[in-house]
Amino acid sequence: MKKILFASALALSMLSCKENKPGNTPVVENAVDNAESSVSGSLKSYRKDNMIDKIYFELMKNDKNLKALDDRLTHLFEENGKVLEIYGTTLHKSESYYADAYLQAGTIKDSLLKQQLEKEIKVNDEAYNQKISKVKELIAKVNKNGDDINNLYTAFKIRKTLPEIGKYQNAHPMKTDSLENFIKKQNQLLDELKKIEIK
Repeated sequence: MKKILFASALALSMLSCKENKPGNTPVVENAVDNAESSVSGSLKSYRKDNMIDKIYFELMKNDKNLKALDDRLTHLFEENGKVLEIYGTTLHKSESYYADAYLQAGTIKDSLLKQQLEKEIKVNDEAYNQKISKVKELIAKVNKNGDDINNLYTAFKIRKTLPEIGKYQNAHPMKTDSLENFIKKQNQLLDELKKIEIK
């Protein structure tokens, strides 16, 4: 009895798989399907490999203005990193120096010498911070501008790709026929199983 039950369940699953195989679905022109079908090595390395960037990448293929804008932004962000790295290295070394100086001065046993050194370090540190205050202000402005550009470009890409996901959804309507038919088959098998007495 168990063998017959297993065989009928297996046959039922094979039938349902055959019925659920997609037929010759028509090729639809939308960036979403194209993005999925053209995933290549270069595309996989593109940004974070999320759906918005995949779709946007497809749109750029056919729009020189979008490509030019993306190239400009990519170049700007690369330049941004290089510019900040130059200042960042100098600032980091100076900050590390003062942190080490305070730490080592704190180990001196002679309290008078220790106080004098800490005072000298503090005067030097404050003078340096005053000297670079404009640099820090400009770095903060560069970072804020970078965030603003990134935010606006992200919003632009989402708005540009929203119609494409709409086209994709329209091209792939979610009909319930296959699911309903399969549930009927499941229910039929469930009913049969409930009636069988397992010995």
